[in-house]
Amino acid sequence: MSAAEGPLVVGVDTSTQSTKALVVDVSTGRVVASGQAPHTVSSGAGRESDPRQWWDALCEALRQCGEAAHEAAAVSVGGQQHGLVTLDEHGDPVRPALLWNDVRSAPQARRLVAELGGPKAWAERTGSVPGASFTATKWAWLAEHEPEAVRATKAVRLPHDYLTERLTGQAVTDRGDASGTGWWASGTERYDEETLAHIGLDPALLPRVVRPGEVAGTLRDGHDLPFSRGTLVAAGTGDNAAAALGLGLRPGTPVLSLGTSGTVYAVSRHRPADPTGTVAGFADAHGDWLPLACTLNCTLAVDRVATLLGLDREAVAPGGSVTLLPYLDGERTPNLPNASGLLHGLRHDTTPGQLLQAAYDGAVHALLGALDLVLDEDADRDSPLLLIGGGARGRAWQQTVRRLSGRPVRIPEARELVALGAAAQAAGLLTGEDPAAVARRWNTTAGPVLEAVPQDEETLARISGVLSDAAPLLERATEDR
Repeated sequence: MSAAEGPLVVGVDTSTQSTKALVVDVSTGRVVASGQAPHTVSSGAGRESDPRQWWDALCEALRQCGEAAHEAAAVSVGGQQHGLVTLDEHGDPVRPALLWNDVRSAPQARRLVAELGGPKAWAERTGSVPGASFTATKWAWLAEHEPEAVRATKAVRLPHDYLTERLTGQAVTDRGDASGTGWWASGTERYDEETLAHIGLDPALLPRVVRPGEVAGTLRDGHDLPFSRGTLVAAGTGDNAAAALGLGLRPGTPVLSLGTSGTVYAVSRHRPADPTGTVAGFADAHGDWLPLACTLNCTLAVDRVATLLGLDREAVAPGGSVTLLPYLDGERTPNLPNASGLLHGLRHDTTPGQLLQAAYDGAVHALLGALDLVLDEDADRDSPLLLIGGGARGRAWQQTVRRLSGRPVRIPEARELVALGAAAQAAGLLTGEDPAAVARRWNTTAGPVLEAVPQDEETLARISGVLSDAAPLLERATEDR
């Protein structure tokens, strides 16, 4: 490791599949060391993980960082949103965490929306209309199906909260991640007593919401991590809010993220409240808002189609009139939590490459359809889309987004933006800067721009038509399960 110019910080990304840690030079943004360790996720009807493996993965990732982690002065954790972590009186998991992409709580989500005033009332109070991804619906599912687990629960956390608490001993969260629970009211920026009472969750079980820029705690004694005593720990935040920090986003700049899930979002100065439920009215991690739309099926779904066809993921072919809606895990946008994939327009001359391209088109169509709702009146609708996430490096993803959006596309060279955003948040504790300003100083959005091409309106209209015509079938699948 070469000598750093300034103090060092650690940014952590604990995602669905793995935990990554970056040691970053605060002065330059240079990554001086990194580590990564995997998680396991259950298959079948639910999506669950044991939170203790997140801690083990964090320890291993930090071990890989070596001496650089020991020199760090501050650390912050960004993590997968919405997951329900239930802990007993000793701080041990009562059961595996219910993850964001576990859609078993879809019936509870529908009931909660209806019982507490309908979509408009939910949007006005919490900023979002909860679906099966939201933590409140998962608690309601747990109370209905595993009441003994609820009785044993003495603390409720989100994934990033769990790791922050193990680092500091403090029960804390931040407004960005709290805003994805369904029990945090965006209008008052407090836990919503009516919602908590309705789902039977004692607010005493929840962590304290710390203010942006506030120190969550210091590294506690008693565990074998490569940090110095007194290392500062930031509040952390959800993965999308962390990535927004990592990009140093200014209001109105659109982001399209291609990962296990797909998301579109932009920072806004205006509190969002979309009664259709398409846009989640999340808070960001530094005082503004982060209207966001999310799909469940993105890179993993398209890769699965490629595997079924025996193709490399880049082996797409143009032409044809086939439509593929890749709703392999149900879908969140549109809200069809128990739907399955749908193929329409298959012909004798349809090629495997055209089928694969149709999977890309179907995945991107849902994200671009939500983009206009995400962007508010202050947004520049001609500025380049920032394309991030694992899929952003793939040529097929790049060209599909470019063709269907009709917009220029910028591909930041910086990788691991969630961990970089967490590092920027940690750096802000040391320098007093806004973390987004730290990231802008690090120039994290630098990268090539793909010029705009004419929008493929014909493909967009065809997919929209198939989705509309198939709605009764997809909705019936939701009701039957």
